[in-house]
Amino acid sequence: MAMLRKRRDKPLQIHDITIIDDVKLKKAITAAALGNAMEWFDFGVYGFVAFALGEVFFPGADPGVQMIAALATFSVPFLVRPLGGLFFGRLGDKLGRQKILAITIIIMSASTFCIGLIPSYNSIGIWAPILLLIAKLAQGFSVGGEYSGAAVFVAEYSPDRKRGFLGSWLDFGSIAGFVLGAGFVVFVSSIVGEANFLDWGWRIPFFLAAPLGLIGIYLRHALEETPTFQRHIDHIDRQAKSTIQTPPKISFRVIASTQWRSLLMCGGLVIATNVTYYMLLTYMPSYLSHSLHYSENRGVLIIIAIMVGMLFVQPIIGMLSDRFGRKPFVIGGSVGLFLFAIPCFIMINSGIIGLIFLGLLIMAAILNAFTGVMASSLPAMFPTHIRYSALAITFNISILLAGLTPTLIAWVVESTNNLYMPAYYLMMISVIGLFTGLFMKETANLPLKGAAPAASDPTEAKELLQQQYDNIELRIESIDNQIKTLMEKRASLVVQHPELN
Repeated sequence: MAMLRKRRDKPLQIHDITIIDDVKLKKAITAAALGNAMEWFDFGVYGFVAFALGEVFFPGADPGVQMIAALATFSVPFLVRPLGGLFFGRLGDKLGRQKILAITIIIMSASTFCIGLIPSYNSIGIWAPILLLIAKLAQGFSVGGEYSGAAVFVAEYSPDRKRGFLGSWLDFGSIAGFVLGAGFVVFVSSIVGEANFLDWGWRIPFFLAAPLGLIGIYLRHALEETPTFQRHIDHIDRQAKSTIQTPPKISFRVIASTQWRSLLMCGGLVIATNVTYYMLLTYMPSYLSHSLHYSENRGVLIIIAIMVGMLFVQPIIGMLSDRFGRKPFVIGGSVGLFLFAIPCFIMINSGIIGLIFLGLLIMAAILNAFTGVMASSLPAMFPTHIRYSALAITFNISILLAGLTPTLIAWVVESTNNLYMPAYYLMMISVIGLFTGLFMKETANLPLKGAAPAASDPTEAKELLQQQYDNIELRIESIDNQIKTLMEKRASLVVQHPELN
């Protein structure tokens, strides 16, 4: 924190404001979004072929147990994500964001590709589910540093006034990856037929991870470090040369004691967003096919149509958040989730295609309210020198609850035969989202914590500088008013004391 105070000892000048290169910015957004799409491509494929994986890796079990087992294999990797977040987060704050993002996409694409190579249970017995679990654990470890690193990367590359819009493209990549994964499953299944798809066709979508991964590796390797982190490193180098000391390492215990409010707000937003995310995009295909007895392809097509609609809404939410703030969307999404969870599931269980579609569409719109602001909100909660590690650890600890959603809900529905349990679960989660939205600090159009303002061009830089000066003047005026009030209270108390009067 002493470093931050030292930076503020001098007046902010125009040369302190970072001018973001538009070409580099577009490359950064594309590379970050593609890596995120790669992550969610696997989630999409896995969610939509869970029924096939249950038969391939857990044969002989009841169909309900098969689905639960396949979804459990999906959820177990979330247990190692905090370790990945701790590992890659520390490296990201020490070595830079770009290097770590290049590493995570290599591990992620390789482990996804390997799932397609694993022989069935009938071929190698118990080793089949064991190898599947190992591949998923490798994915979980790499993903521990993926989303948080990509969010930090985009946030640090974005001008202050466009961070919401540009950050929204990160989850645009998530949804697009999901759509690609689900669409590819439907395409392969329709071409090879259901019997062949269960036999060998399910492997093909996982093999697509190889070319996608190579493209992502190429794009990320060519990127430069973020301007914000580069300034931070330059400052540390100058400080080290002048003091002949290296900056002390910061433990998570210190982060927790100094940043506890930000950690809580980060965790709340991650839980509210991702429980809704996994409920709609991972669990619902299985819910439609297993619990409501729709054909797999029919349920998948409905979800794909919903996700395509989400793609159009996503950047609009991000753009509006730059104008109206992030808090209104978190609060509005939470209230909407509480009010519409049960009506949505009533429509989904109606058996009428139009109502099913409408129920899922409302849930998707609520989800957009969260995803449209998450990537721009989370990195803004932490200062530069701990941003990656604090966000990665908190994000991945919080997402444990979200990752267990498909397995937990599948088990609860199977145990109770109550098809409305998912709605009750969403209502409980909405309370977490509401408290987060009410108590989180508004960060729209403001510089990142501990960083200088960032602008798109010199004209905007001048406007930001004047805005900074205006904010300082308002704060000084507020302090002066507080001093005046305190002096009046002091005078009032003094006259009541015989020795002080």
